[in-house]
Amino acid sequence: MSERIYTAAVVVIGNEILSGRTQDTNLRDIATSLGEWGIRVMEARVIPDIEDTIVAVINEVRARHDYVLTTGGIGPTHDDITAASIAKAFGVDLVEHPTIAALIRRREAPPHVMASRLRMAMVPLGAGLIDNTTGGPPGFFIGNVHVMAGVPAVMRAMLASLRSKLIGGAVLQSRSVTAYLAESVIAAPLRQLQADHPATDIGSYPFNTEGRFGTTLVVRGTDIAQLDQLVEKITAMIVQAGGTPAA
Repeated sequence: MSERIYTAAVVVIGNEILSGRTQDTNLRDIATSLGEWGIRVMEARVIPDIEDTIVAVINEVRARHDYVLTTGGIGPTHDDITAASIAKAFGVDLVEHPTIAALIRRREAPPHVMASRLRMAMVPLGAGLIDNTTGGPPGFFIGNVHVMAGVPAVMRAMLASLRSKLIGGAVLQSRSVTAYLAESVIAAPLRQLQADHPATDIGSYPFNTEGRFGTTLVVRGTDIAQLDQLVEKITAMIVQAGGTPAA
């Protein structure tokens, strides 16, 4: 019987990402962490601050994956519409969470500032909270959708708190072999190796170092013995093609 594979989708929400003004690092951090927890990120979306788009994408990916993790759009300004959009996606009301509201009210502020801050206390009815060890308002989750901040340091704090809460399967292991060979030289035998080992992912990543072209071949899977055997086959393939393999 094959082992259960847990999958996730990441949805990065924000016009500033799509415009190029802000460079996203959250996807990298989420994918790295989830991989270490035995959860495979199978797709990622970068979408604008548009309610209909958020609703449609969330409903699409939450039906297809075990987990959905979103970043962005849960601040105090008018364009922070993620919470309201998630509530609409689940068909529930948007309500003020008393725990978040109490946390926000600890810091005194003029009424108009406090009103803006309290926007961050609005979550879908029935949502649970994602801890934020930076001291700011927490994120939230509803169903299999986990909603986190877009600011990288805050997102990482929220993500860390999910480690004991998300169930994963076997952790993907990887091995790599590098050779100064063009991809086209080994494309045909590499294609056959992948066909012969469908349970293992083989990636080919070309590079150019000081005018020398080469390829790094990376194998990923959960069976370490199979990975080691595949590395031996790849090494032999490289030698046969006239290259010198290096780990």
